[in-house]
Amino acid sequence: MPYEVAVIGTGAEPDDPGGDGYAMAYHHANGYEKLDDADLVACADIVRENAEAFAAEYDIDEGGVYEDYESMLEEVEPDIVSVCVPPSIHAPICIDCVRADSVEAIHCEKPMAETYGGARMMAQEADRHDVQLTFNHQRRFSDAVRTAKRLLDDGEIGDLERVEFSAGVGIFDYGSHSFDLCNYFNDETPGEWVMGQIDYREENVLFGSHNENQAMVMWQYENGVHGLAGTDGTGTGGPAAAIACHNRLVGSEGVIEVGPAGEDTPPLRIRRHGDAQWEPVETEDGLHSWDFVDRAIAENVRCLREGETPELGAENALNATELIFATWESSRKRGRVDLSLEIDDNPLVEMVESGELTPESRDS
Repeated sequence: MPYEVAVIGTGAEPDDPGGDGYAMAYHHANGYEKLDDADLVACADIVRENAEAFAAEYDIDEGGVYEDYESMLEEVEPDIVSVCVPPSIHAPICIDCVRADSVEAIHCEKPMAETYGGARMMAQEADRHDVQLTFNHQRRFSDAVRTAKRLLDDGEIGDLERVEFSAGVGIFDYGSHSFDLCNYFNDETPGEWVMGQIDYREENVLFGSHNENQAMVMWQYENGVHGLAGTDGTGTGGPAAAIACHNRLVGSEGVIEVGPAGEDTPPLRIRRHGDAQWEPVETEDGLHSWDFVDRAIAENVRCLREGETPELGAENALNATELIFATWESSRKRGRVDLSLEIDDNPLVEMVESGELTPESRDS
């Protein structure tokens, strides 16, 4: 029998997606629609018109349309739930889904949660109730990323010594993908310490959550591999321009770049020690495609069916999330943060609310 799927937070499919929404529920739904063993049966949104439009798009019966997701969970009893609401309410909604008797799997949008305590609780409750909880770090399913990992594992650049990334909008939103990819390349090894500094002078709110304007981060994993990252949400280049690569893998015998900056650069290239120039590596796709969401959902459903642990699971997502909040905590403490991270709050939000950071409103 196919799994019955419900979506929480349909949103309105925007004509111009951006900081208020990317219609992710529609992209999740497209992924489920392509599977033989998943049927969309219900949706919920606090704006009923949004839920009705979504239901019409995916042939969901009128009885499967809800404004209250709790009623939907109780009455429909879905097997799988996709959660596509803003990060600030990921934790309470996912935990409610985990505790619902029928739910076997939850696929939630990233970032994981707006507080580190919320992220930890989500992972804890999913494990306690034996529910498959995954997060949509779909860039792992880019062929450029997978090929880079194969080259690394095959020893093409020797031993991995450092991972790097640059991100344009901040370590919480886009950087959630970036930290996750660094961890993927380093075999999901936990972090050991983080040292970071941020600048937040102009309000940068994405999907309802604060993101710093600029950041520089250095960290070390338990296996001795280092990380280096720069972000810039100001559009001026800044720390991100200093690294100028979506992800870089620095090895003892060469370098791999995934998404290097610059015109006419390939999605993937390698330069071994002694090479005079970069060697482009052929890949089926780059770093930006909605197909990656389809691949992520297909893999999640396959893992649920086969009883396997999905690589987008909560444990891996929490490793990336820890590095995000540890960066902000390092800035708050003005020093290195040793892991594991013991805070429950959101240091960036706390610094704004205390007046330690005073970002100017974009409206002004």
